[in-house]
Amino acid sequence: MKTIGILLLVLFGISSAALAAHIRGGELTYRYLGAGTQPNTSRYELTLKLYVDCSARGEGQLDGSVSFSIFRKTGGISLLQSVTAPFTNEQRIEYDPNSNPCILNPPTDICYRLRYYTVVVTLPDSDDGYSVAFQRCCRIDNIRNVAGNSGDVGATYSCEIPGTRVLNDALNNSSPSFNPNDAIAICVGTNFTFDFSAVDQDGDSLAYEFCNAFVGGGREPGVCVSCTSPNPTSTPPHASINYRGGFNGTNPLGGSVSINRNTGLMTGVAPNAVGQYVVTACVREYRRGVLINTHRKDIHISVSNCQPLRAFLDPDYSFCDDFNVTFQNGQANPAGAVYIWNFGDGSDNDTVSTALGQIQHQYADSGTYTVKLKVLLAGGQCVDSTTTLAKVYPGFFPGFTFLGSCLLTPFRFVDTTRSRYGTVSKWAWNFGDETTDTDVATIRNPSYKFNSLGIKTVTLQVESDKGCKGTATVQVEVRDRPNLVLPFKDTLICSIDQLPLIATAPGTLNPVFTWTPNYNIRFANTPNPIVEPKVTTTYKVNLNDNGCTADDSIRVRVVDQVTLSTAPDTTICLTDPVPLAAFGDGLRYEWTPAADLDDPASRTPFAIPTGTTTYTVTARIGGCTATDQINVRAVPYPGADAGEDRFICYLDSTLLTGNIQGAFFNWSPQSTLLDANTLTPIALPRFSTRYVLTVTDTIGCPKPGRDTVLVGVRPPVPAFAGNDTAIVVGQPLQLNATGGAIYRWEPSTGLTDPFISNPIANITQNQTYTVRVSTPEDCFALDTMNVTVFTTAPDIFVPNAFTPGKSTNPIFRPIPVGIAQIDYFRVFNRWGQMVYSSSSAGGGWDGKVGGRDQGTDTYVWMVQGRDYTGKVIFKKGTVVLIR
Repeated sequence: MKTIGILLLVLFGISSAALAAHIRGGELTYRYLGAGTQPNTSRYELTLKLYVDCSARGEGQLDGSVSFSIFRKTGGISLLQSVTAPFTNEQRIEYDPNSNPCILNPPTDICYRLRYYTVVVTLPDSDDGYSVAFQRCCRIDNIRNVAGNSGDVGATYSCEIPGTRVLNDALNNSSPSFNPNDAIAICVGTNFTFDFSAVDQDGDSLAYEFCNAFVGGGREPGVCVSCTSPNPTSTPPHASINYRGGFNGTNPLGGSVSINRNTGLMTGVAPNAVGQYVVTACVREYRRGVLINTHRKDIHISVSNCQPLRAFLDPDYSFCDDFNVTFQNGQANPAGAVYIWNFGDGSDNDTVSTALGQIQHQYADSGTYTVKLKVLLAGGQCVDSTTTLAKVYPGFFPGFTFLGSCLLTPFRFVDTTRSRYGTVSKWAWNFGDETTDTDVATIRNPSYKFNSLGIKTVTLQVESDKGCKGTATVQVEVRDRPNLVLPFKDTLICSIDQLPLIATAPGTLNPVFTWTPNYNIRFANTPNPIVEPKVTTTYKVNLNDNGCTADDSIRVRVVDQVTLSTAPDTTICLTDPVPLAAFGDGLRYEWTPAADLDDPASRTPFAIPTGTTTYTVTARIGGCTATDQINVRAVPYPGADAGEDRFICYLDSTLLTGNIQGAFFNWSPQSTLLDANTLTPIALPRFSTRYVLTVTDTIGCPKPGRDTVLVGVRPPVPAFAGNDTAIVVGQPLQLNATGGAIYRWEPSTGLTDPFISNPIANITQNQTYTVRVSTPEDCFALDTMNVTVFTTAPDIFVPNAFTPGKSTNPIFRPIPVGIAQIDYFRVFNRWGQMVYSSSSAGGGWDGKVGGRDQGTDTYVWMVQGRDYTGKVIFKKGTVVLIR
């Protein structure tokens, strides 16, 4: 059955290595127990300390026993015997994230199950001693310093029992035992200390060093290819694991980590990659100056992505903007960290900050200052410090300009960087030419010829002798011809005038201009010649920039007079804008009077005349002019006055009074107006309404005049005298009307004050009260209240039946007499379920539960209330619901 089980594991892709993939390290020790029962023999206790992942479960990962192979060293190494060591006890070694307040985000997954397997053996005394080994597959996956798939790499844990050839009493030796406190937090890229020290019960001298970790089990060549724990193990010497590049047995965590020969403390800077690392420590055991034994421990050490308290600043800072500088500690630290700053300028020494390691400081002058930072936590339990240089030289402004335009012609670049302190000492140009890698320069004002067309991003990085650095970037266009720009291509002059032509060449390095034809032109070889043509002429210009040329032209049309006309006269409504328009070939226009115009120099200005106005326009072409006029008649808008706003009561009406200046009028909306075709209609709105009076005329203004009057409607007065009620003789009744500001009760019989909202009634017979509730505007409403007077004591009357859904007795409710308040009224069905509950005096049950009608049945009720003296009245009984 066992063979079949292994075969099934292989068929389904589950190797024995996978079953043991939680092995995290181990140490095999021995302890001398004295002479054996046979002559020339000694007894030893062999103990395997096997580190297993805390998540390990079940057979294959938590063995009940293990096998040790014991090899003779006499006459060559040979197997003496294999012994079985049963599991004896277990120790959980786990890192407590709360144990070190100096770590910001401590790891939570560092946990070992240290399992002990022990057996006692008797061995013949030997001159050369013995080698004991245990092998196991497999280590965990993705070990950082192991080459290949570390999940297929096994481990060998061994010890050496010396013989008498080393020393006469070497047999009487116990191996050192390493410190088992292996669960510590090692943070990536930071300093750490790990204790590899050992204890030797014989008092021998110990010396520590790193050594190679051994393979064994699993994939060990020549031993087995898929076994978890081979028995016997491979014959010593055992093969070393293959380390990944940059690591080896003597540098298991890289060159920045070492082990102290005398103390066994491993210290240094942890690797920058998070993960597990195999580390093997060897301790050499010396007795009276003679090396008698080398003992070893193999452990997987976890490097976590945690951050211990740290003071971290860049080596130097350049502050080139202003004297108010900001420093920031380069690493987040645990909460409560205190930062103590010394800014190096003699002011604000030992400044304390707790704001996440950030602080601002105002320097009084420029200079290079040594800044010191100390970080403390937990009352000084954790401390770190660092220094940096602060170069404070504000006023550094990188920049550059350039000249040049064409492909394969020189572009000249000029550094324009300004520095208040010091001078620019370094330049690094990148011309953005994608055709080459040599488009760089390091001089101040270089020249460069581009090899391709298009937009190039040119970058200049500059640095001053004070340490200030900056970058300037400019987009440079490389063209196939120079950049020739004419402000106009076609213009008009009068035959008596002269005209300056204008051409520019932005960005060109050495522009040369040539104009043709040579007709009435002066300064023909400049960018700005002057021409005096008498007939229409097209002047051409040629631009030459270092052999790169461009051509363009300007057509100069020549006239002897100016043509001009205006739009027809017009009539507008007074205060309306009106567009004016001039037509012709003028180049400039002047309108008068200018006070009413938005732009008197425009061909088409807007006018807002204050009355009928005649506007005159003058058109010019150089010294030639022409004039014309347009008359604008301004007629006032029709006048409309809808009257003053007013407010009325709900269902009331009001008379509107309109006045007009015009021929026709109408009101809107008309749906709530009587006599809407008069200037004095009656308005009967039910809600607030704006009525618009619109007036039109026949004297020239085509637009209407409008005015609006608001008729505000006060909402209905919600007069409420109170619910009908019943009292007993001699009981005063507190009335309480609501809904307005002014109250009047009628009749005043028995009332303390009929002109307040809440008088007290003292009556001896039934009475109906009417209350008039009004607003300050005298909008009012009436409501009544019936008071029934009983000659009995205060009580609560409850009917014994009701008929929900019928016209009579549809609601089951209590009838309070002389009751000031109802504490509760509850109804229960025959199973004790409460089907209704209320504390309202008028509340009652409609015979439904959850919206569903209940059938004919008998229900239990309870009611409790209090009379006006506070006396509690409680009653209960039954009621029949009848369908």
